[in-house]
Amino acid sequence: MATSSAEYIQHHLQNLTFGKLPAGYVRADGNVVDEATWTIAKSGAEATDMGFMAIHLDTMGFSILMGVIFLGLFRMVATRATVDTPRGAQNLVEMVVEFIQGTVRDTFHGRNPLIAPLALTIFVWIFLMNSLKWIPVDYIPGLAHALGLDYFKIVPTADPNATFGMSLGVFILIIFYSIKVKGAGGFIKELSLTPFNHWLLIPFNLFLEILGLLTRPLSLALRLFGNMYAGEVVFILIALLPFYLQWGLNVPWAIFHILVIPLQAFIFMVLTVVYLSAAHEDHH
Repeated sequence: MATSSAEYIQHHLQNLTFGKLPAGYVRADGNVVDEATWTIAKSGAEATDMGFMAIHLDTMGFSILMGVIFLGLFRMVATRATVDTPRGAQNLVEMVVEFIQGTVRDTFHGRNPLIAPLALTIFVWIFLMNSLKWIPVDYIPGLAHALGLDYFKIVPTADPNATFGMSLGVFILIIFYSIKVKGAGGFIKELSLTPFNHWLLIPFNLFLEILGLLTRPLSLALRLFGNMYAGEVVFILIALLPFYLQWGLNVPWAIFHILVIPLQAFIFMVLTVVYLSAAHEDHH
């Protein structure tokens, strides 16, 4: 029973991985790869051996799908918007946009027309990806298995590759605007003379500032991934219980995620705006 439970957990936490296996590789089913081949992994070991260039097809697919839903929904509302009798989806979208605008207005102290649309995109996109957690854990993997796919994990934010990818994008914007607003010299000077404004302490300042700069994307990625991954594990553990206990625990845990899912999207969005606001501050 312990072995089957462990296999069940590992199966549900394994991504659908597409990558390259070298010639002579012995696959999980015993077949030997005659020549280097791009293929879908049949085990966690194969996914690991595919290396850095492997792609998680489920993460990429559902990330893009949620992005398309976001763009399609907002475009539909924008084209059908009316001033006289706004209702339904228009009211919801307007409420979200006003909420994001208010948050950016209170948090961002520079001037940049990109920040509010970026914050809106981050919040809604992450919210939609997180919302996939409400789908029962066996539904999509079961459907995928019926289609011949051994693994399928549908929550992109429970994959560190997705959260690190988003945080890396934020980090690039932080560096870009820090140099654009302060200049390359001003940015280096800020790193060198903060918090101690003395040339003898430049090495110590650089260590602190560069470390703090690098931990920003790291904290963004790990916070979102950790919360979503932990929630996914709990749903999987509940699914291992007898059926009469599952509903008693699944429903409260799903209701709890009504708070967790938007909260994690909000935290990622607010921290992004705060970091970009700091990048726009020129103290010289």
